[in-house]
Amino acid sequence: MKATLQILLVALLLQGSAFGGGRIKYYFNKPVDHSVALYNNATYANHSLADTLVAYINRAQYSLDIALYSFDRYSVADDSTCTGRVANAVNSAYSRGVKVRWIYDGSASNSALSTLNSGINKLGSPTTSAYGIMHNKFVVIDAKATDHNLPIVWTGSTNWYYKQFNYYYNNVVTVQDSALAAAYTAEFNMMWGDTGIAPNSTNSKFGPNKTDLGLHDFYVDGTHIELYFSPSDHTDSHIQTVLNNAHNDISFGVYTFTEHTDADIIVAKHNAGLSVYGINDSYSNTYYPTTTFNTALGSSHFKVYTEDGDTIFHAKFVVVDATDTCSDPTVLTGSHNWTVSADTKNDENTLIIHSADAANQYLQYFKSSFAALGGSMNVPAYSCVPASVNSVQKEAIEWSLYPNPTSGTLNFSSSVGIEAISLLTIEGQEIATFNYAVPLNETQISCAAKGWVIVSITKGGRTLSKMIFVE
Repeated sequence: MKATLQILLVALLLQGSAFGGGRIKYYFNKPVDHSVALYNNATYANHSLADTLVAYINRAQYSLDIALYSFDRYSVADDSTCTGRVANAVNSAYSRGVKVRWIYDGSASNSALSTLNSGINKLGSPTTSAYGIMHNKFVVIDAKATDHNLPIVWTGSTNWYYKQFNYYYNNVVTVQDSALAAAYTAEFNMMWGDTGIAPNSTNSKFGPNKTDLGLHDFYVDGTHIELYFSPSDHTDSHIQTVLNNAHNDISFGVYTFTEHTDADIIVAKHNAGLSVYGINDSYSNTYYPTTTFNTALGSSHFKVYTEDGDTIFHAKFVVVDATDTCSDPTVLTGSHNWTVSADTKNDENTLIIHSADAANQYLQYFKSSFAALGGSMNVPAYSCVPASVNSVQKEAIEWSLYPNPTSGTLNFSSSVGIEAISLLTIEGQEIATFNYAVPLNETQISCAAKGWVIVSITKGGRTLSKMIFVE
């Protein structure tokens, strides 16, 4: 009976809601507070995060690219309830013909790797002093599938073992989108050193050796998502942009927080009258941000999660303007702790999701977490006051490419005039770029390359991408 209920719960989690087409989903492994729900109730994956991951892995028909910091087995309970189930799902995918590639951190124990089929190709990150850690926790499923409904990205703060799935404060985001999956695949291939099933350690690039692929802006069911990889994409500058754009409220929860400038911006926003609340893990106790927040925000607005041996506050996120729906409600989350190492040495990934629904769901998670630490969060009344947000950033761009698949000739149309169109391979290499002195709403372009191609358009400094297949 218990197993049946777990299967039913996971099925419901994967169904999601109708809001936003259901292609972006958020999962939290700690309780959420539905009393502040504005659109959809946030999903509390109560001891079911591992089973949810297994359900996604079981969807894979063609490929699984896994970049994971830590995959461990610590006990019989861990092996049977979490790690073992995930390993079995990956092994089953491999046995049914799915191409599985796995990148792990070379300095972490990753004791559960031994439970994977020996035929699965794996690559460890460097262990030199010049490199930090391969700290990603993402999976790309069926990135090159011709059915655009199949590619899915799983990412967030969660490593794969019992405590991470069930006890540490963590969050997961899944996005069903072929262009975003292609961007993650391009990043994976850079570390892998090849586009094929076997890694090429000679060509692989990690940490400071990576380059910015330029694939940053995506629209999924009308939701603007930004994607940044560390250290090539200067992620902390984007964290600062999100914080600086706050007009009404900020709620943050970060495991390791050492960046001074980020902390100073948060304090300045608090001093300017914004509603600011935060949580740091006690791991950050000795660093400047925690000591600053203790003084500047005080215990009524800032809490430190004290580790108890079983639980840490492992999430890394900030919610901005969740209660100002006419501003730019935004969630920033991923694997990236707010540290110099994460920004300059580690391999990390960060999503910035411009969505009132996402912001509200993370607010439900934050409010419950803050209360669990003995705090009482005074959520501001929802307002709709137009904010001075850059007009290009707020401008909706509807654009299409057809036919898809194509024999090589593409028709392009857009709701606004665009300045350039670029064609790139799935590895991020440029095929061709067309620049327009006069912005165009319609044009026709040719592509000599075959297979999957990323088409990016440029408008006012923004770059948006889609995938096409050239036969």
